[in-house]
Amino acid sequence: MPPNLQTPSPRDSPLIVEHDTTNVKVFRCAILGCGMMGQEHVSYLMGYPNQTRLDFLCDPHEPSLTKCLQVMKEFQQPKTIVTSSINNGHYFSDSMVKLPKLFNDENELLQHAHEIDLLIIASPNYLHTPQLLKWSRYEHLTILCEKPVAVSYEQLLRLQDMQPKAKIWIAMEYRFIPAVQQLLMLLPTVGEVQMVTIRENRYPFLNKIGNWNRDRSKTGDTLVEKCCHFFDLFRLITRKEANLSHVRALAQRGLNYEAEVDDQHDVPILDSAYVTLPFVPPQNGSDRSKSKVNTIGCLELCMYAEGSRHQEEIIVTGTRGRLEAYLPENKVYQYQRPSHDEWADRSVPPPKHVKREIVYDCSDVRSVHGIDQTIPTHGGYHYSSTAVEWYRLLQAMTTCQENGTWTPLVSLEDGMRAVEIGLQATQSIVNELADGALAL
Repeated sequence: MPPNLQTPSPRDSPLIVEHDTTNVKVFRCAILGCGMMGQEHVSYLMGYPNQTRLDFLCDPHEPSLTKCLQVMKEFQQPKTIVTSSINNGHYFSDSMVKLPKLFNDENELLQHAHEIDLLIIASPNYLHTPQLLKWSRYEHLTILCEKPVAVSYEQLLRLQDMQPKAKIWIAMEYRFIPAVQQLLMLLPTVGEVQMVTIRENRYPFLNKIGNWNRDRSKTGDTLVEKCCHFFDLFRLITRKEANLSHVRALAQRGLNYEAEVDDQHDVPILDSAYVTLPFVPPQNGSDRSKSKVNTIGCLELCMYAEGSRHQEEIIVTGTRGRLEAYLPENKVYQYQRPSHDEWADRSVPPPKHVKREIVYDCSDVRSVHGIDQTIPTHGGYHYSSTAVEWYRLLQAMTTCQENGTWTPLVSLEDGMRAVEIGLQATQSIVNELADGALAL
């Protein structure tokens, strides 16, 4: 069951989590924002009792704090016995962790900044930029910041001017979905990537505290709030940047949320869209492609399609073949184009026997990602991708502790570029509306 669906416990309920006597490094963690994503992060954090300790929870909404406490209790794990030269060759890598300190005000949490190794920012979208600006000045700190990193061009400019001392990782967990990982590993089989199509057909946005996610000024609108994940995948798959001046979108508004009479806005958030985007090779010339045709992409989003067979589809077509990833089926289908010998008579369609299909079942998260140890994979809302995200994050933090090198798999720059595409796509709708081209 996803962690945010667990029954909440009272704020003062006893929570016993065992922790430690030894000098093994345990990262001291704080959650800033205890809603749905904050609770999901807590559930995975509790799966690493020998590496993490949750010392602080901060949220102005009291019920969210109590839900986080319940998630801690629900997902706490027993400690591992580690071989050592003390205590007859064994010791427990943790011994007794107290209940985390609870705050309703971020400024209260900020007073404890030097007691925190890892800060998870999971607050409403419009707070991510100001919170990054506030916390990134602490050199000792690692920050896992939820997407999107910004909701406007103004916030992007502030991040561009920021000179962070903290180590930052952006929570683009879709990169770690097992089927996406399998697709990425198979990319060389398709030759030069020419087309990428990403489709999401799903239910409307869930209710948030105060319905802040219905307000465009607090989310950047749907193509930023929801689709920055997909724009990040476009960049990851193509290894190219979008040609922003040519990004275009068609969209619909006003189909969902009309029953929410107490929280109406002059312009409702987007319910569906098509976004087309051409890509250009990186400016540094690292792309060795000799193709004379620019890679093109298309995003299809529908937020009133609860009955769809697949919620997400990612289709990559290249000069030699095609890959299709489907979720929640969690499978990847690989196809190869027939050779000229196999399809000799081009006056008729290719014969059926030359069709080559390989199906990859991606249900084994550890196998797909090459992880040789047990990790918590209870799923949450993101096909266990948050589990892998936490595994890789802790790996990066441990490596940095050992050699001083910080190598995030999703950088602040990655987060900013994904938002930039979403903002440009949304702006293209605004521009066409201004020109009277669309009656939305």
